[in-house]
Amino acid sequence: GHTNTIPPHEYCDQLSAGRAKGIADYLIKRGIDAKRVGYKGYGKREPLTDSRFAICDHHDLLIGVFTFSEDFHSQFQACNCIGMVWSHLKIGQRNIFRSIPENKWSELRSNFISLSAEASRKAVVFIKSIIRPDELLVQNYSNTGSGVLISSDGYIVTNQHVIHSASKVEVTLNDNRTYIAKLIGADKNTDLALLKIEVENADFLSFGNSDSLRIGEWVLAVGNPFRLQSSVTAGIVSAKARSINLLENQGIESFIQTDAAFNPGSSGGALVSTAGLLVGVSTAIMSESGRYEGFSFAIPANLARKVVADLKEFGTVQRGWLGVDIENIDNKMAEEMDLSEVSGVLISHVTKDGGAYEAGIRSNDVIISVNNIKIHNTSEFMEILGQYRPGEKLQIIYIRSKDKKTAFPILRNQLNTTDLIGIAADGAFHELGIEVRELDSYEKAIYTPGGVKVISITNGSIIANTKMEPDYIITKINNVKISGMAQFRKILEDFKGKSVILEGFYPKFP
Repeated sequence: GHTNTIPPHEYCDQLSAGRAKGIADYLIKRGIDAKRVGYKGYGKREPLTDSRFAICDHHDLLIGVFTFSEDFHSQFQACNCIGMVWSHLKIGQRNIFRSIPENKWSELRSNFISLSAEASRKAVVFIKSIIRPDELLVQNYSNTGSGVLISSDGYIVTNQHVIHSASKVEVTLNDNRTYIAKLIGADKNTDLALLKIEVENADFLSFGNSDSLRIGEWVLAVGNPFRLQSSVTAGIVSAKARSINLLENQGIESFIQTDAAFNPGSSGGALVSTAGLLVGVSTAIMSESGRYEGFSFAIPANLARKVVADLKEFGTVQRGWLGVDIENIDNKMAEEMDLSEVSGVLISHVTKDGGAYEAGIRSNDVIISVNNIKIHNTSEFMEILGQYRPGEKLQIIYIRSKDKKTAFPILRNQLNTTDLIGIAADGAFHELGIEVRELDSYEKAIYTPGGVKVISITNGSIIANTKMEPDYIITKINNVKISGMAQFRKILEDFKGKSVILEGFYPKFP
């Protein structure tokens, strides 16, 4: 039931067991999702227990990569692996494979793209967000977009702006089954949201490693532009770590830029590698017409994976803060600081008692690496930080007075502790249909010293009928100022069964 995708005797070089193992190790380093990679060489088979991929040879010839799963997605990943080895891997100063005719390369590339498109279309869903009408509107109206199934039991990642203000979210699968989705959580700072539908054994996409994407690499955009369901476009990775000033204050912008076409309705869809892995969430275009003009932008999968995990576990994003202000390095700074290249981020301010300060990082230091990932600019730096939670330790390499130094700061939350903060959804909160959290230090300094912030509102609840929206900061109940969550909970319990008047405001961002 397993088929190799490479002709057994064409374009293949001799392969020893050692070389086969070298390829296996290479695939693991490339982030292939496998518990174990098996191989055989000179007729000796290594154990393949719990193996998803295996590199095999036939009479000492490398004939392909086999999958030991009936899952089509796994089979496709396997066939792409051999293409990856074909195009990139060298062992012992010579290519493993002999030169491949141009028509064969074209055929292989076409096969990879069509297989990836077929697998990913099944996992991309159509989203219809039904919006409550204002007093002057008689009928509901709706927005549409896309989403990506990321688990067999119905978790879906999409953009926050796709489901913003929705009173009901309808999800249509590739096979036209329709479900009402539950909002698990949303994060305005990354424009991501997590939905859940009650389904079993759904087709889904696995997250890939967006850090390993290379400029010029082929990718597919799968979505529902102009309500045209399950549309696929192809392009290349044009750039990484792009900031386009799309998100509001404190937003994390480090987009993957591609020339694969996004259009209205593509938002929340999948950016897929030729290995059939989710490497980005389609989010925005840069256009004067409102239609595709060659510039599309996707949220990197590594950031989306972490945000989704936080929303699923805590209902809110656990954002780690280093306690620094940063700037991009320009030519003048690089010359004045005698840097070898115009790259990295300058620390312009360090908060005392923060994680960076306690680890020895100071103003005018230049960060060049975080956890062995080279940092080129502030967008890239914020994306990397966004992948970690408070309490996690980072390895940061920085330059101070031409000397390279290493620090190991521990990230904090915005309350300057290492605690993970969940949202409150118990007791009186549940009765109202509201989820809230404490204000963080930034919000207390900029907006108000006391209150709680609304994270989500249950469709059809008491609060939903008031037309309050997430991000609202509640500062008073029945004209009593509230300092935080504990007081808010107590007052609600005291007025249980009675009417309450909530006062507050929506933050105004620059």
